[in-house]
Amino acid sequence: MDSSCIQSASSPFDCIVFDLDDTLYSSKTGIGQALKRNIDDFLVERFGFPESQAPTLRAELFKIYGSSLVGLRSLGYDVDADDYHSVVHGRLPYDLIKPDAKLRNLLQTIKQRKIIFTNSDKIHAMKTLDRLGIKDCFEQIICLETMNPNLSKSTTPVVLKPSMEAMKIAVDVAGVDPRRTLFLDDNVKNVAAGKAVGLRTVLVGKAIKSKETDYALETIPNLVQVIPEIWFSEEDDQRISHTKNDVDSILSATAVGA
Repeated sequence: MDSSCIQSASSPFDCIVFDLDDTLYSSKTGIGQALKRNIDDFLVERFGFPESQAPTLRAELFKIYGSSLVGLRSLGYDVDADDYHSVVHGRLPYDLIKPDAKLRNLLQTIKQRKIIFTNSDKIHAMKTLDRLGIKDCFEQIICLETMNPNLSKSTTPVVLKPSMEAMKIAVDVAGVDPRRTLFLDDNVKNVAAGKAVGLRTVLVGKAIKSKETDYALETIPNLVQVIPEIWFSEEDDQRISHTKNDVDSILSATAVGA
């Protein structure tokens, strides 16, 4: 069976929106740990915080504000966004991210619109997608610059997930109907914000869903088993008898080149 023809015209989803880091690739790559170290270095190098306090401060900023950049700006620190990302993302060991043929093949079986929605800057998003070998699988990247078009040297508050403003900007920029849009993210607060604006939500990295989410899956490849509606009609009377064979077709297609 040709997996490119599997998607039903009456799938409940018109668009799939993916977070990037720790969602489309594993948190075990080491990129996340390197990112945290780089934020600590930024706090020490730019603002003179003691090295021993930087990790605690970073964790608190993330917990309260969802981002160290947002937190520092909110607390009145004059942070240049480009300078921040030159340290935090510019020093990342991108060679730890390897091409993922399985992920690429899976994404290519999804015929709906596919969009990246990340808090990172566009340079990081492009580098990461390029390293994964999936840059051409997405029609749009909604990122830091999308949500903050005049940010560079501005002192205005930074808009990022999980703020409701960020979610509304994403829905507007993407031009989607939230009720027919699936949003995948590894952060519970981001997922909850997505749910609040009416998106259908998926918590990635968990096997059991929470109240903030419609679905939960441990890794992106589990999409086929957990949310077959991406490919098949919810109303298909023949679904029970045909879905297993169709799912097997998708799974075998994604194994090519793995």
